[in-house]
Amino acid sequence: MVGSAGFPIWQSLPVARPSIVPIALTLDDRTGYTLWAPPWEEDGEEWQAFLGTTVEVRADINDDDPENPVPTAVVHLFPSPAALAAFCRSSTDHDLADHPVWPVVAGLGAADLTPDDDHRFDLDGVYDIAAENPDRWAVEELAATIDIVSRLAECLDTADEEDDDLDDDETEFEAVAELVAKPEIGSLGLGAEAFVGRSGEDAWLGVGTALDELWEDVVEELGEHLDWTGAATVAVTDYPSASEAAPVAVDDDLDDVDDVDDDDLEGDDANTGASAGVRTIAGGGGRLVHDPAAVAKAAEFWEAVGILPVEVVVPEGAGLTLRCYVDDVARFLGRDGEVFLFDTPAELSRFCAGSETHDLTEIASWPEVAVTDTRPLPAEQDRYDLAGLSEVLGEVADGAAGLVAHASLAQPVEGARDLAEYVSLPRVEELLSPTAPLGRAVAIGERQPDAVLRPEDAAAVRPAWDEIVGLISGKLVFRD
Repeated sequence: MVGSAGFPIWQSLPVARPSIVPIALTLDDRTGYTLWAPPWEEDGEEWQAFLGTTVEVRADINDDDPENPVPTAVVHLFPSPAALAAFCRSSTDHDLADHPVWPVVAGLGAADLTPDDDHRFDLDGVYDIAAENPDRWAVEELAATIDIVSRLAECLDTADEEDDDLDDDETEFEAVAELVAKPEIGSLGLGAEAFVGRSGEDAWLGVGTALDELWEDVVEELGEHLDWTGAATVAVTDYPSASEAAPVAVDDDLDDVDDVDDDDLEGDDANTGASAGVRTIAGGGGRLVHDPAAVAKAAEFWEAVGILPVEVVVPEGAGLTLRCYVDDVARFLGRDGEVFLFDTPAELSRFCAGSETHDLTEIASWPEVAVTDTRPLPAEQDRYDLAGLSEVLGEVADGAAGLVAHASLAQPVEGARDLAEYVSLPRVEELLSPTAPLGRAVAIGERQPDAVLRPEDAAAVRPAWDEIVGLISGKLVFRD
């Protein structure tokens, strides 16, 4: 655990209440799982940390023949969320043991310690990303990967503490420092807009050039501090390769969808509902999986026609629909105050190709939707998990404080507002008004995105949210 003085955070976060986030790192064709504690303030100082410790290790931590042990800060990586959970339940000899929310984390299972898509970082894939067009997915993924590397370097850098021969501004991670100091790399934090036009094209080329020059040195520096033995609990050969951890492919035929076989997932990981890098759409008791690249490719068509696939998750199930905005008012695939939901992209596509009338028929671009063979795959920002938020609020109300930020309300609430407006549920807006408990909690998230929900906050807003979910669920029609 280190303070924020020293190696600069490339893209700093506001200091919030303490929280711990599961992450996955892919490097040298291996994927490992660990925990990251984003910056928080304690006793007037700012801290951030990863699941690791300082140990006496040889020059290569993963070498079976130790020579000349030296004190080295390392991050422990585990081959699966289940292995990570087992370590958390049994060990307190690490840098997160004194973290304020560690007692809660120590009781979590593999499903809770499985990273979401935003916290999976493929260090092997940066060259491929830089070779793509600088759309928002490529820019955001590259920015996030470099950001986590800089945070790792900050926490692992003990140069000032351990080596009196180094000047105050020197670091063990010289290549990382040089990379994040590049102006083109800094532009990643501005989003895809920074790479538009002639100057933007030059900046994107500059990003690729910087990576060509420095990335191999960056991963070499970082690799010396990554423990691929899970604090001596596993062997290096236990880690899945990038191909083994890759997303499951979806068949090109819209009528054929590959299901995930639970027998292919070991131990507690079978309960997560997805393998590494895979989003899950639950519906009708089945599971459809597809990789982020397929989502990004499909988005080119859907964004062009101005009608986007949306996933809605309620206690009764999950389904896909379509949504657009007309004069800033949401309009969904439905009719007579009801929203149509479909179990799979194939079923949604077949409906769109049919002749049944609905409220999107009159949209100018609908004829393109009716004949397209592009799968309706929802992007992460177009997934409205109303049921998931209910579960989270219940867990926090029961004492799991410190793990959920107020900002986690934003996406489900946005979806609820859109759906309620379309199906005419004025009661939803009453429950979300600025003077109501739930409305106040949402407003806090807008002002302080990293402010963490307290148990009393969750207990106060959960009844209102459950009422909203019930009202909306009554307006959803699951179609065959």
